[in-house]
Amino acid sequence: MPSPPHDALIQMISERPELAVEILRDLMGVDVPVTPLIRVEDSTFNTRPSDDFEADLVLVMGPPQSPAHAIVVEIQQDRSKNPRKLARYAAALWLMLDCDVTVLVICPSRSAAAYYAQPIDTGLTGYRLQAHVLGPDDIPAITDPHEAAAQPGLAAMAVMVHGRDRKVVEAFAMALEELCDEHAPKYYEYAYSMAAPEIRRLLEEIMKSTTWPVYSPFAREHYGRGLEDGQAQGKAAGKAEGKAEGKAEGRAEEAARMVLLLLETRGLDITDDARARITTCTDLDQLETWATRAITAQTFDDLFS
Repeated sequence: MPSPPHDALIQMISERPELAVEILRDLMGVDVPVTPLIRVEDSTFNTRPSDDFEADLVLVMGPPQSPAHAIVVEIQQDRSKNPRKLARYAAALWLMLDCDVTVLVICPSRSAAAYYAQPIDTGLTGYRLQAHVLGPDDIPAITDPHEAAAQPGLAAMAVMVHGRDRKVVEAFAMALEELCDEHAPKYYEYAYSMAAPEIRRLLEEIMKSTTWPVYSPFAREHYGRGLEDGQAQGKAAGKAEGKAEGKAEGRAEEAARMVLLLLETRGLDITDDARARITTCTDLDQLETWATRAITAQTFDDLFS
């Protein structure tokens, strides 16, 4: 069963496919075409049902009618996958698209990286695949906030691998403040999902708020905005009671909105019943509990139980 780091990496690259190209071109020196056209392709690229041809992610560069290059992205945290499957992925995709194919394997562990970095002998005469492997030693420890802001995807991966270095996490946190857009909470959740427990605790310590359980600058900004909206509503009413009620309503609305944002960022399909339950809830303690669970929940039973 895929792990949270595996899922978070795949989701991050799916939403920003140029990250895979940057890793190959800038970190690993692979010559890939220069084109702004990069799309996520169906990762099941076979002509019959078969788990053997189910890649983690397939990216295609160039226009759909004449692909220029394809990239198979695999996330491997251990040595459980037979390397020959990677060669089969490349061959099947080459046959289907009639263009060159690169296999990129991202390995958070050194042992897995060393395993998949070996040339893959397919057993077919003349066909030997060399996958491009990004291991922990190949991911830079980014300690410059501006560099982290310029490459937030790579910075999130740096937190995963080098997050025990406080400077790496601090640079990532400052980079999120510099981003100041809707992408900031996504990269925070990617880093949080991919990180080990002790790194998560350090993330929380650096980004924590005393009044809100989701520790990203985006969450704090929108929590404060909801608080200000509530205060404005109360002042307009002209009564202390109206002010308190407006304040509470504003906080509840923003808390509910944050729960939904976290779920959407995780890629969960929010049902109408779940959305209604969240948006109509006025219990801040309950909403904060849901927000905390939304970071790791796999189903709505996990969220609401």
